[in-house]
Order: sequence, then C-alpha cells, then structure tokens
Amino acid sequence: MRSNILAFAIGIGLLQMQASLPALSPLAGVVLAALVLLWLGRRQPRVARVIAAVACTLAGFLWATVLAEHRLRDQLPSDWEGRDVQVVGVVASLPHGFERGERFAFDVEAVETPGARLPRRIMLSWYHGWLEDEWRDGLAIRPAERWRFTVRLKRPHGNANPHGFDYEARLFERGLRATGYVRPRAVAQRLDDFVARPAYVIERLRDRLRRSFSEALGDAPYAGVLVALAVGDQQAIPAEQWRLFRQTGVIHLMSISGLHVTMVAALFAAVIGWLWRRGESLMLLVPAQKAAIAAGWLAAFVYAMIAGFSVPTQRTLYMLTVVALALWSGRNLGASRSLLLALLPVLLLDPWAVLAPGFWLSFAAVGLLFFVGTARVGVARGWRSALANWGTTQWAVTIGTLPLLLFMFQQFSLVSPPANAVAIPLVSFVITPLALLFAVIPWPLLLSIAHWLLSGLMAFLAWLAVWPVWEQPAPPLAATLLALFGVIWLLLPRGFPARWLGLCLLLPALLSRAERPAAGEAWVDVLDVGQGLAVIVRT
Repeated sequence: MRSNILAFAIGIGLLQMQASLPALSPLAGVVLAALVLLWLGRRQPRVARVIAAVACTLAGFLWATVLAEHRLRDQLPSDWEGRDVQVVGVVASLPHGFERGERFAFDVEAVETPGARLPRRIMLSWYHGWLEDEWRDGLAIRPAERWRFTVRLKRPHGNANPHGFDYEARLFERGLRATGYVRPRAVAQRLDDFVARPAYVIERLRDRLRRSFSEALGDAPYAGVLVALAVGDQQAIPAEQWRLFRQTGVIHLMSISGLHVTMVAALFAAVIGWLWRRGESLMLLVPAQKAAIAAGWLAAFVYAMIAGFSVPTQRTLYMLTVVALALWSGRNLGASRSLLLALLPVLLLDPWAVLAPGFWLSFAAVGLLFFVGTARVGVARGWRSALANWGTTQWAVTIGTLPLLLFMFQQFSLVSPPANAVAIPLVSFVITPLALLFAVIPWPLLLSIAHWLLSGLMAFLAWLAVWPVWEQPAPPLAATLLALFGVIWLLLPRGFPARWLGLCLLLPALLSRAERPAAGEAWVDVLDVGQGLAVIVRT
C-alpha cells in the first residue's frame, strides 16, 4: 500500500511538471491497460507489485489531468478582458485591506451583461480612492454578503522569475481564474446582508473574531500576529515582521500550522479524558480513551475551519483523522503508513498542493520527527532524557529541512535552532491558547497577556536577527536529492557506522554556485531593496 501511494503521488507530481495537458482518451486507455495487466499477473507477486506501482503512477497522472482540465475550462474568455461586466455574487473570503482599498474572493452567481461569461470564482480589488472615511465605512464589505458590482477583469498573470513566487500558480491552486477590480464610478449595491451557506457562515465567523481582536488590541504592534494565530489571517502581519520571522527561521509558527492544530487537539483530548473519567455513567457509555480521541479530533476540525481550512491545516487534519481512526479501532498503523494515508486525501482533493513549498516542508518535518523518534531501543526517562530528545528533535528538523530551504528559498537562517527552541513552546503552548481562549471568552486581559509575551519574543528575535543569513543560489535538483539522502544517513541511530559520511553528501548542495547564462540568454537578479524590488537583467 505504501509503495502504491508513493507511486500515485509521483504521478501527480509529474503532471505538474508538464508544459501542456495530455489528451485524456489515450491516457485513460493506458491506465486501463495497466489495470488489465495487473489482473493477469496477480498470481506472480513480484510482477504484480511492479505493475501496481506503474498503474498507480499512471492513475495519479490521470487524476491530476482530469482535475486540471476541469479547472482550466473555467476561465475568462479573452474577448471579455478589460471590459465592464455587471455581476451578482457573494463575498467568499475575508477582505484584506490595503491602502485605500480592499481585496477579496468573489463567487459569481449571475452575469447580467448580455453575452458575457465569467469564471465561478474571481479575485476583486475595490479601490475607494480619496473618499471620505464615513462614506467608506458605510460601504465596508463583509463575508457572506451578496453584492451587485460592475467589474473589469483580466486573466491571471504573474512574474516568471526562476525559483521565485509563482503568483499565477497560487491563484490557480485556489481556484481563482480571473482578477480585476470594481469600477469606481459605477453603482455598487448590497443585495443581502447574509447568505446562509456553510462556507460563508465560517467566513463571517472569522470576520467577527478578527473585528473583536482589533477592538481589543487597537493599534498594538503585534496584533496582526495574534489575529493570524487565531483565525489564519496572515495578511494582518506587516511585511517587516514577516522579514524578521524569515531571518530567524520561525515563519512557520506565525500562522496556523500543523503544530498548533495538533496542540489544540491534544489539549482538548487531555481535558475531556480527565473529565470523562470522573463520571461512571459516561465510562460505561464510551471508554474515556475513545471520548478523548473524539474530542481531540473535533477540536482540530473546528480550529481548521476557523483557520479558513488552508492547505497546512488540511494536511494536519487528515493526518490526525488517520491517527484517530487507528487509535479508535485499536490498531497500530505505524509512522510511515500513517503519514502516507494522510498524504493520499491531500492529493486526491488538492493535487496542486505539490506546488506549495509548505507541502514539502511540512511532510518532510513530520517524516523526520517520525524517523528520529520511532524505532529507538532503550529510551531513558527523566529531565535529562527529555532535554536530549528535544535537542535531537531540533537538530533533525534543522539539518533535515536545510536542503529543501536552499532549493526553494535560496537561504537558511543560522539562528533558527535557538529561535525555535524558545518560540515553539512559547507560541504553541502559551500565546496561541490565550488567543484561542479570547475567541471563546472575550476577556481583553487574555490578549493583553498574549501580546506582552509576544513582545518579549519579538525582542529576542530582533536580537538574533543581527546574525547573518546563509544565502546562496538554488542548488541543482540532483545535488538537492543527494543532500536529502545525506540527511537520512546522518540521522541514523547512534552506533550506525560512518554516519559522518552524510555531511559529505551535503557539500554539493552547500557549495553550489550560480550557472552563467549561455550566449544569447539572459538571467534576472531580484534584489530586496527597502520596501521594493530591484531587478537587474544581465545578458
């Protein structure tokens, strides 16, 4: 089963690397032929395993092709780019404010302009211009509202810098097939204050929580971080703070990550399990262990919904679901099987997740923790053992994600281990629970304590940020794969001979240099200068 899931994932990844979609009919015929060969060779185990792996690879390729074909059909016709279109729809996401404007996802319900055809979901910007604040507040939009707009759209476009952020792929992954803006001189009309659909209800709840945080914190410098930890609104964090998080290697903690979802599930499971054991009738109804498992999963599900059900929270929720079902049934699936069973629903529901760096980093981090934390003999107990295990975990995650960070972001924070050693327990077990507790019990003192602790953490991170960041060109793919193999070799259990050879396998990735362009080609250097970007084109 594990090899088949990996083969299915490889097939999905291969599709994302293609320049164009293949024809569906021949591909479906190849998959059908592979299944027939699998049935014919079922009596020969070795042959059947090989054919099954090939069939699963082709099935993953076919599945990703079908979903991509379906999404590509939902696009804006080129004839309607840059033309005014009147639409009716629902605000489908939290509006993100910028200077003199707001940006939000909009679900199109009806197109009132004759002959026009639009995608089902678009990204709109509403520029308020230099209008009076009172008039702007009167037209403030909220999720789940139905509006009539006159919009002007275009197909998604993004910069094509190598190893840079692919904005067009990001919009495609989120199902946003056109971008545009609300025409400023046209009449914008609110038709309904609230559209009662499950997804819109969740977005309205997130908006209400975000407003309550803003009212309690006001202009506090780190209010955006607390909002991001509670409802997943990462746009509330200023760019300078993101830069500080990136320089110190704690950027994964300043949004709702798998660690936070797991922490909430464990906290609720412990509380419900403790309370359940106090009731004899409850114990006779359902064992306390199973009640704790159900409570932990339900808490993780609610938290993931409040967070907007982003891709990182989806991955964690699927993994917790697999573990919860295994514990409920009394079975031990093992680390690798649990990880792969969590991978399968992610790829089935969102095959474009492989395009996100967080997909690879999160699964790699969990896999490394499983690798260094399981199948160890003679585990000791006590505070020294706990401290040694914590150090091993930090070392494994730091050295294990190094090749991926260099390949995806071309940099690595040298102060990441001490920064995470302080930030992980403080953010996960103190600051985030206080922010979530305020969402349930709106007591401003809770946020004041959380913000005070966060201020101390930010001061510590600012002190660490003076140290340099390892920066280099992205290593070749072959060097990255070799470095990953070196990481696995280096993290083998103590006593395994020649573990130091893993460091030698890391050297090609660490010592890579940028390749000079061939004659007639050009390269682009993007330099971060202040608040903007300086682009240098060399020929």
